[in-house]
Amino acid sequence: MNIKSFPIKDWLQHNTIINVSGTMTALGASMVPEEIRQCVDESLGCFVDMDALQAKASSTIAKSTGAEAGCITASVASGICISLAATMTGPDLGLVEDLPDTGKVSKNEVVILKGHVVNYGSNINQKIHLVGATPIEVGTVTVAEPYQLRHAITEKTCSGLWVVSHHTVQSGLLNLQTFIKVCHEKNVPVIVDAASEYDLKVFIDMGVDIVLYSGHKFLSGPTSGIVAGETALIKSAYMHQSNGIGRAMKAGKESVVGAIAALQRWEIIDHKTLHELEYKNLTQIWKGLSKIPGLCLEELPDPTGNPITRLKVSIDSTVSCLEIGELCKALYQGNPTIVVRDHHLDLGFFEIDPCNMKPGDPETIIRRFQELQSLIEKNSPKSGMTGVLGPRFSNYDTKGIPIVDTDNVAWTYDRKGDREETLKCWPESYLTQ
Repeated sequence: MNIKSFPIKDWLQHNTIINVSGTMTALGASMVPEEIRQCVDESLGCFVDMDALQAKASSTIAKSTGAEAGCITASVASGICISLAATMTGPDLGLVEDLPDTGKVSKNEVVILKGHVVNYGSNINQKIHLVGATPIEVGTVTVAEPYQLRHAITEKTCSGLWVVSHHTVQSGLLNLQTFIKVCHEKNVPVIVDAASEYDLKVFIDMGVDIVLYSGHKFLSGPTSGIVAGETALIKSAYMHQSNGIGRAMKAGKESVVGAIAALQRWEIIDHKTLHELEYKNLTQIWKGLSKIPGLCLEELPDPTGNPITRLKVSIDSTVSCLEIGELCKALYQGNPTIVVRDHHLDLGFFEIDPCNMKPGDPETIIRRFQELQSLIEKNSPKSGMTGVLGPRFSNYDTKGIPIVDTDNVAWTYDRKGDREETLKCWPESYLTQ
């Protein structure tokens, strides 16, 4: 049988994109290297004892993270569910089978900072509700103090959940060390969602009880979630994976084998050389885009400490009044499709992330921006905005009173899209090939 005749292969060739957004699940997260694909391919042609395979995964996870044990699940979202469930039931298989019914469970409250209640495709609180637990949000969006965490913890608290993400509030909250200290003083285990984090050992070293990593982001494996932590909790989590609520989130042999291979590869790849190449590609793009009038360029470090430098792209208001979202849209709709990191369009910029670029991508990206130069230039600066008072999001009315420039401020920004409406149009709107 010739797989070249399979229509899906032609579809892939015509629908691939240049990803400078990062390790985004919505874009397939990462490109799986050949050496990992070979391991996955080997698994697809044989039968294995899944418990034995997960035991192998446990030893590999322990070596890579410094944890006592681990297991593989379908995703980090799945890992959150089975980890929370483990803190609710322990190794009681009867309770495991009861969830999400918590009628016989004594502890079913999860403390989480209000500033960590984010959406990464779905609301993280939904994962807490999914296992029958109740989220107890600590503090306000921008302020969380140790005393507020202590007050939130009761005899019904089963665990504390901490989210490491660029989506979370990055200031005004208590730090992870304090969160761990307060929870442990109350004998409450701490679970850390580190899906997009590069350092596989830092959280266990800090004393967290369970840490969750994505197997398909920086690790470049197939879709999977890596659960690492204390043996007793991991055993309970695995019970939920195999016999409880996590059964609906189980990972197949190919995902477990792929995650193991990804972890083993992680130990031997030359990370420094990899990052040097990423930065070289980013510098090439910067030099190319710097020749285009109307663009403002700036290097940005990763806010959670990953070893990534990104390129911040915004519009120079003295040259053009093009809305940054329109530039983002034009890149997406062009040929080839280029997807940028658009989390901060409402703040007037997007980013270019180098970690998933292929050979030739920098040149293509520069060419696509050059093709859009006329779009940038045709927009003249807005009247009333001079250089005398510096850049600002305000104008003056006819009486000279300052007024808000509602085309630019974050709180009026319209992304011009509704996820619900997009889903209502699926799949018809995507079947263009």
